[in-house]
Amino acid sequence: MLSLDVLRRESVDALVSAGVDSPEVDAELLIGHVLGRSRGQVQVGVVTGSVVSDADAERIRSLVARRAAREPLQHITGRAPFRNLELAVGPGVFVPRPETEQVVQLAIDAMWAVPSEHPIAVDLGSGSGAIALAMATEVPHSVVYAAENSPEAFPWTLRNFEESGATNAHLVFVDLAEAFDELNGRVDVVISNPPYIPRAAVPRDPEVRLFDPEHALYGGEDGLDAVRQVSQTALRLLHPGGTLVIEHGELQAAEIAALLRTDGWNAISGHRDLLGRDRATTAIR
Repeated sequence: MLSLDVLRRESVDALVSAGVDSPEVDAELLIGHVLGRSRGQVQVGVVTGSVVSDADAERIRSLVARRAAREPLQHITGRAPFRNLELAVGPGVFVPRPETEQVVQLAIDAMWAVPSEHPIAVDLGSGSGAIALAMATEVPHSVVYAAENSPEAFPWTLRNFEESGATNAHLVFVDLAEAFDELNGRVDVVISNPPYIPRAAVPRDPEVRLFDPEHALYGGEDGLDAVRQVSQTALRLLHPGGTLVIEHGELQAAEIAALLRTDGWNAISGHRDLLGRDRATTAIR
């Protein structure tokens, strides 16, 4: 039997040496994953002198070694928290980021403002389903449609839709350009977190560069290929007065605003994340 305190310190030291950004958090979450405890319960166990069996200690060390190799924490645990959801994730699907939680709030606010018994929203490029399922569960009187076109990501999207139990959320496998012709001119809100990294701009973080799927990262030479498609599809789907929400990189706000202006959008507005970085743009049809 090994002291939980000793095992935690050993795990934190390994992650610090590997350059992991949040070594204490990740170590405690990995320990909790193996022991079936919350992070808070792990911290209590450290303080109260809990011990860990040799078998559990070996499993924890194995998972810590994977994290030290910069495999994403969410791939190791198989789960990713997002607002009020816990999503299944793994190789082939983009892991939802905390900053997207703030972006989806823009869409949720727009949906609650719709003077309709059942506001209609569309998520273009749903990935894990995080955005669509957040809208469906937090605006329960809405009807939410999600499109995903990656064969690798779609099984994860489908699994999360099924696990959520959200009967007002509907998922299809379809290219964005062809999505939801039957909804043309009827949609209240369209949201997308498209791939927006320029092809030559390789991400610095190993977790992103080595593990996130390329189809969810790169948006052509200037990073805006998918944004252009989202703009055109949203123009088709939204009724006059409908809202578009696009997440993007912090250096792309001006380019995206110009693109949307050229396409005929109105009331184009930028939105910053909690760190003050340009993170999303909204526009009105």
